[in-house]
Amino acid sequence: MKFKTLLPCLICFAAIALIAVQPAMAEINIVGSGASFPAPIYTTWFKAFSRANKDIQINYQSKGSGAGIRDFQNGVVDFAASDAAMTDEEMAPVTRGVQLLPMTAGEVVLAYNLEGVKALKLPRDIYPAIFLGKVKKWNDPAIVAANPGVSLPDTDITVVSRADSSGTTFVFTKHLCAISPEFKDGPGFGKTINWPGAAKMVKGPKNDGVTALIKQTPGAIGYIEYGYARMANVPMASLQNKDGEYVAPGLAGGQAALAHAEIPENMIVWLPDPAGKDSYPIATYTWMIFYKKYDDSQKAEALRKMVGYCLDEGQKIADKAGYIPLPASVVEKVRKASMNIQ
Repeated sequence: MKFKTLLPCLICFAAIALIAVQPAMAEINIVGSGASFPAPIYTTWFKAFSRANKDIQINYQSKGSGAGIRDFQNGVVDFAASDAAMTDEEMAPVTRGVQLLPMTAGEVVLAYNLEGVKALKLPRDIYPAIFLGKVKKWNDPAIVAANPGVSLPDTDITVVSRADSSGTTFVFTKHLCAISPEFKDGPGFGKTINWPGAAKMVKGPKNDGVTALIKQTPGAIGYIEYGYARMANVPMASLQNKDGEYVAPGLAGGQAALAHAEIPENMIVWLPDPAGKDSYPIATYTWMIFYKKYDDSQKAEALRKMVGYCLDEGQKIADKAGYIPLPASVVEKVRKASMNIQ
């Protein structure tokens, strides 16, 4: 009887001992920071990747391209993300080397808040003038002429811009400089610029902050990533492109714009004013940024695995998430370049 009483305890003790000697599953923690432009799709990718690879966890902080690049330069993250590819000057201090990989692409849209106006066309000489503070009213004759049959109010235009260092600002102002000599010779382009001062201007942090300000400000117009505008259900203007056609943001216009871009060896290409009658005029690649040399070879392997997942599985949901899937030729170039992550 004593043995029978003792037996369950012995079995329990043996089970505990067996568990104790089993090696704990090694978890690789990856930290990234940067652009808010691709944050919705990156977050989705990283969660799905970690579910499929339970030993690898990814923590991505959406804080703006400029902040992400600073984190990367300071070595406090494993990778960064930016819509403004790092310059040679920004890469120079990084002793471990830098590998940029275009991982997705998207469009910068002009979202607006005008009651009753569901469709709006903006000529390519007018929307730069709005952000230069030259066109101040929604019923400006040039806007009215481009929108016959649309009742435009006698309302001041409130311009919404980014408050932080932003790759979205970089892409948008680079485009404005390409189509407006006055903008090029004035504010210029960059992740932050000195806006010339529209009649009314407010600033918000990150894409979601600008989106929220547009939604709550009657008469507002601001630049945000297409996916944010679509998720927030805010109307977006059709913009006149290089060929004189008005093109609405969306997959077709974005793919037409990307078709005119060839990815060079350094993986950096810009589309400041794409040609083609079907091209939406403000499209861009956005980059993940890695070191070429990591102290931990397992972490480097995990990062390459993450990139592979984003190229293979991630591109399948790009359109649904409001982004442009990478062309097949670009996917293969990125896959090859990812082997530089060691």
